[in-house]
Amino acid sequence: MEGQKKRLAVLVGCNYPNTGNELHGCINDVLAMKETLVKRFGFDDNDIEVLTDAPNSCKLPTGANIKQALAKLVDGSEAGDVLYFHYSGHGTRIPSKKHGHHFHHEEAIVPCDFNLITDLDFRQLVNRLAKGASLTILSDSCHSGGLIDKEKEQVGPSSSLQKGPISKTTNTLTHKTIPYDSILHHLSSQTKATTTDIGTHMLELFGSDASLRFQTVSHALLEALGPDEGILLSGCQADETSADMNPGAGGGKAYGAFSNAVEMVLREKEGGLSNREVVVRARKVLQGQGFEQHPCLYCSDENADATFLCQPQKTEQ
Repeated sequence: MEGQKKRLAVLVGCNYPNTGNELHGCINDVLAMKETLVKRFGFDDNDIEVLTDAPNSCKLPTGANIKQALAKLVDGSEAGDVLYFHYSGHGTRIPSKKHGHHFHHEEAIVPCDFNLITDLDFRQLVNRLAKGASLTILSDSCHSGGLIDKEKEQVGPSSSLQKGPISKTTNTLTHKTIPYDSILHHLSSQTKATTTDIGTHMLELFGSDASLRFQTVSHALLEALGPDEGILLSGCQADETSADMNPGAGGGKAYGAFSNAVEMVLREKEGGLSNREVVVRARKVLQGQGFEQHPCLYCSDENADATFLCQPQKTEQ
């Protein structure tokens, strides 16, 4: 239809199979979200790119492949486009060199090849959006709060929090984090450099595909430009971990706690939900299930109360 704007998505699930960092529910998370995007939010199956590290995957979720998919998503954007990125996998924190940084760390996601994608990379992506297009990021990973650098907190650490009870689930819970020291050890084992500077190892291994965090770039490219159309729904606060649940021998599918909570929230209410409502309701779901992670929302004031993924209104037949 002439004038109809695009609804495009990139979905990434990393289970890190046959490694010491193996997770179980991340691929299930993004496949479930793909179905939801098509059935509820009007996305076309052909406009959703899925990257997983499942056996026989045609395109692995390496750092370069993820950034290439996101660049295609953003650089082709036009006013009114609804863009969505869902990530389920490990996250980490990098010691910050920025004076006065709140947590003294910067947030990153961990692609299957450990080519970290950082909060600065997501900031630059948002800065490249066409005026009037929106980019919603849902990151079901540890330390995901603040994953878009300098995005305004709407629901986060300064919000009133009530801790839920300790989880009594019999399922196997894995925290979706790889400690910084483990990442540094993994990278340094593959390079000839003897330094403890992670940037040196990243640049030697990945070159121009390494995060902007480790390259010399203009600071102007990485500054927030005022209220923007970046929207981050994070599975937890920057100093918290997110859970990967594996029912194991008990049967049932493995899942990420936050991704599953969002799916539950969307099933419970048919009509449109604001970004704020999705996060607040997901918090309540997780609290009721006994999890001690607190989803957060980072975006402009206007987008906090905008409808999640601009859910199309149903037309009367």
